[in-house]
Amino acid sequence: MCGTCFAVPSTHNYLLTHCLPSFVKSPEDQTGISGGVASFVCQATGEPKPRITWMKKGKKVSSQRFEVIEFDDGSGSVLRIQPLRTHRDEAIYECTATNSAGEINTSAKLTVLEENQIPHGFPTIDMGPQLKVVEKTRTATMLCAASGNPDPEISWFKDMLPVDISSSNGRIKQLRSGALQIENSEESDQGKYECVAMNSAGTRYSAPANLYVRVRRVPPRFSIPPTNQEVMPGGSVNLTCVAVGSPMPYVKWTMGQTELTKEEEMPMGRNVLEVTNIRESANYTCVAISSLGMIEATAQVTVKALPKPPTSLIVTETTATSVTLTWDSGNPEPVSYYMIQYRAKSSDNGFQEVEGVATTRYSIGGLSPYSEYEFRVMAVNNIGRGPPSDPVETRTGEQAPSSPPLHVQARMLSASTMLVQWGPPEEPNGQIRGYRVYYSSDLTAPLSAWQKHNTDDSSLTTISGLTPDITYSLRVLGFTSVGDGPPSDILQVKTQQGVPAQPSSFEAEAELDTRIVLTWLWPVQDPITKYELQFWEAGSENKIHRTFNPAGSYAVEGLKPDTLYRFSLAARSEMGLGVYTQPIEARTAQSTPSAPPQEVHLVSLSSTSLKVSWVAPPAASRHGAIVRYSISYQALAGEDMERLEVTGIGAEATSYVLDGLDKWTEYQVWVRAHTDVGPGPESAPVKMRTKEDGRLTPPLKQSALKLFQPLFLEAVCHYFPSPSSACITQFSLSF
Repeated sequence: MCGTCFAVPSTHNYLLTHCLPSFVKSPEDQTGISGGVASFVCQATGEPKPRITWMKKGKKVSSQRFEVIEFDDGSGSVLRIQPLRTHRDEAIYECTATNSAGEINTSAKLTVLEENQIPHGFPTIDMGPQLKVVEKTRTATMLCAASGNPDPEISWFKDMLPVDISSSNGRIKQLRSGALQIENSEESDQGKYECVAMNSAGTRYSAPANLYVRVRRVPPRFSIPPTNQEVMPGGSVNLTCVAVGSPMPYVKWTMGQTELTKEEEMPMGRNVLEVTNIRESANYTCVAISSLGMIEATAQVTVKALPKPPTSLIVTETTATSVTLTWDSGNPEPVSYYMIQYRAKSSDNGFQEVEGVATTRYSIGGLSPYSEYEFRVMAVNNIGRGPPSDPVETRTGEQAPSSPPLHVQARMLSASTMLVQWGPPEEPNGQIRGYRVYYSSDLTAPLSAWQKHNTDDSSLTTISGLTPDITYSLRVLGFTSVGDGPPSDILQVKTQQGVPAQPSSFEAEAELDTRIVLTWLWPVQDPITKYELQFWEAGSENKIHRTFNPAGSYAVEGLKPDTLYRFSLAARSEMGLGVYTQPIEARTAQSTPSAPPQEVHLVSLSSTSLKVSWVAPPAASRHGAIVRYSISYQALAGEDMERLEVTGIGAEATSYVLDGLDKWTEYQVWVRAHTDVGPGPESAPVKMRTKEDGRLTPPLKQSALKLFQPLFLEAVCHYFPSPSSACITQFSLSF
């Protein structure tokens, strides 16, 4: 509390309050020991803050043994005298507190005793503090024990200033033993500590001991670094960053040059950044700072969106069947893969797709030669497929034709001149530059030995100089700049004017199990009067002849199902019969078997099972491949006489065991075979009884009537047999 106060006018026309000094703590009389220590404490308040000076015998103290230690808050000082000297240091020491309001004084007496003058009961330090090293935040205890009469009071000095226990908020305590306990130690607790024992006989100081507070020095590091995040457009995310070290680092967030954490709000150790309404991808940097350094870690927040279309799509290479494409990603963010779509421009079908392309260069194969194609590329990420790139078109390279000319026909203009005509190949694989017509009177000679007639890209030509009244074989092929295509099928022509040429494009197709339809191309301008057909079963020499009026098709009826037939056709005119075609083949459709499985037999295996065996229907009656068998069976007596069926028996099976049947019961069984078309007829029923069980149950009901007569005992029994799965031949009675 301040002393007397009064107002003083200032130069700025307002009043200043001045208060006389007032002592907060005054020095106290002390009795010390020669060679020991004495400390006088003096603290004062006032306005303005007073200045403390020390006087001895009216003079300001000045000696190497005298030291004045100021309090940190400027409230006063301690006069410390060490070592004490008898007589020389004994005096009245005066503390003066002075400010502009006035001056006050207080004093204390110091007495110094020699060792031989120390009275009984003078304080003795039994155990003084020792050098101690403690980890920061740990508890440090400085020990002190003293004795005397009366028991001395113990106080503590740190760095020659009294320890103020009351201002430590309970962190610093003095124990009953006198020891000083410092909890949650700080760097400021480090220093030189002295234990002071005082009673009415005098004051004794312990030897000083240093307390060192060790601070671990660990540079900052991230225990939980920020992680990359993906969010939908407009989404939010929390970025967590945790850093540790000693001292504990401060943690802040930045985005580029922008500070996202205010300096005054920078937390220690952990910082969670909440980012909302995210529209663009960005990098966020976590910065950890301590006196030992600064570290950074960056997290990328990516906004999920469909990828942009790839750019700069070009064709870098083409062959007859492949195209190589290259393109730029067109996306700043990585994509999962690319998808290529392509289609032939001449086709009405949609795009074909190639998925999972990991690079920006890809070759697509399996294309048709000399064809216009359209290509486009799309990028795919974990959201989905982006829009397509701008399309690019190209034509594949040429190749030799892969199919022969179509509808090759010929007729004689005279006995030595032939007119041949055809249609372009179905698969030209390029621009047809011309055709080659091969012809020969020797069908068995290799094509290279046949005569050759070249023509341009027209679809007909004439061949002259032929030998009259013989048969020529004829084949036509087309060629591109790359090479020759395959030749057409052989067409045979008689060099006899007016005789029809061999029908061309002769084909056969099965429509039913007993019907095959034949089609051909009508010979050019030939006056056909009839067609003559030969057909026969493959493997048979028995040819059947049919003659019918001119037409472009003919249905052959009454054939056997699932049978391979061969057909050959010739045209007839008034001038004679033309050349028969080379035989073509067709198989009639399958039908259901017309005969049942053969040799069906039953064997009784037990009282509940029968074995069924059979042989497949005759080959001529199968009318297709047998794919499975089925068995039907029915009890001829008993409670359950329902007809049952077993299906799905394998085509290779020739027997099957029926289980779970009734005991000593007669059954009838049917077997049938199936093709893919359906089942054939059932076999005739075969009958068989399951075996006897051999295990009988006792009669259901028994009764006895006793008849008593004087001379003998007789019993009459009645019994009713139980239901049995065997034939009962006798009963046995025990009594």
